[in-house]
Amino acid sequence: MSDMKDRENAFENKFAHDEKMSFDMEARTSKLFGLWAAEQLGIHDETEMHSYAKEVVVANLEEPGFDDIIRKVRADFEDKGIEFTEHTLQAQVDKAVAEAKKQLSS
Repeated sequence: MSDMKDRENAFENKFAHDEKMSFDMEARTSKLFGLWAAEQLGIHDETEMHSYAKEVVVANLEEPGFDDIIRKVRADFEDKGIEFTEHTLQAQVDKAVAEAKKQLSS
């Protein structure tokens, strides 16, 4: 019976770890995407860049996936008259995902 309880605990611990890693990866991706977007918006002050990136991270809490951060950045770009394509935004999110995974694995 103890073996079953140990096994159950191991599965629960792995699930909790995987969930935390997923959350950390999404938050890091959002931050990296936000920093890139801040540059595109002409924000060069480091404090302001990180403040904007934090806004993007918060926007990511609206729904699963990255559609919410793309929507936020798209609206900000449109407000500033910055030309972009949906492909550009998605490509930057993909780059941010790859970089976030790299950073979290090291």
